[in-house]
Amino acid sequence: MGEQGFFSKFMNGLFTGFSEIDNDFYEELEEMLIMGDLGVYATESILHELKNRTFKEKIKKPEECKELLKEIIKERMNQSEDAYDFLNNNVVCLIVGVNGVGKTTSIGKLATKYKSNGKKVLMCAADTFRAAAREQLEEWANRAGVELIGGSEGSDPSSVVFDALKASKSRNVDVLLVDTAGRLHNKKNLMEELKKINRIVDKEYSDANKETLVVLDATTGQNALMQAREFTEATDVSGIILTKMDGTAKGGIAIAIQSELGIPVKYIGYGEGVDDLKEFDVDEYVDKLFE
Repeated sequence: MGEQGFFSKFMNGLFTGFSEIDNDFYEELEEMLIMGDLGVYATESILHELKNRTFKEKIKKPEECKELLKEIIKERMNQSEDAYDFLNNNVVCLIVGVNGVGKTTSIGKLATKYKSNGKKVLMCAADTFRAAAREQLEEWANRAGVELIGGSEGSDPSSVVFDALKASKSRNVDVLLVDTAGRLHNKKNLMEELKKINRIVDKEYSDANKETLVVLDATTGQNALMQAREFTEATDVSGIILTKMDGTAKGGIAIAIQSELGIPVKYIGYGEGVDDLKEFDVDEYVDKLFE
């Protein structure tokens, strides 16, 4: 995870530096977790459970406490068995997120991923407000070898989505990936726009699965949590794509998001390569935090 270091160096130093589990140990652990981007809410909740279970299980050694902490985090982060069931049917996948978090890149990587898994994929450039948004998506569509439907700059996003839905049905597309405008500064407009797009999807393609993924930049820490909260207020978010995990030595933000908002991380990005976006693996993620 990036300059692998924050958790591995400080957390492991904490567990080896204390000979017993006492108040000083817990205070330092709390500080480490908060600094590691878990946030206050997740940290307090995890520590509460850790203290209870350490007491019940009569754990005395910090090293055993470390394994218990990993276990608690894994239990909280565990994916439901149906996390990727949306792909079992035709699916309209709305991708939301502010500009600069890697939204367009994530859509391109998802398109490549789904296509390599034998899916017929179509992209929809419904971010008609940002200059060059369509051109960037077009580059990814060409790279992935999938078709793109988009409107001209300034056109109505929902009409672009309408066209893409019609094309999806007529071409028997498995996955329609919809890029939406990344604006949060006027939340009311964003909410209305996303509601309108959702209504059109429900009306025009009611028998398709609908998935809404919010793209967040892991390097922005608690700011990513704030963005996730804003988008959950604006639309029905079903999962998180966490990008730039290779750029942060902290990485606890996924735990904060799932603890506070109850939204699962479904995909995680570790690099710039086209194959660097993968399904979220809880065990691998938590083990990396502590390795």
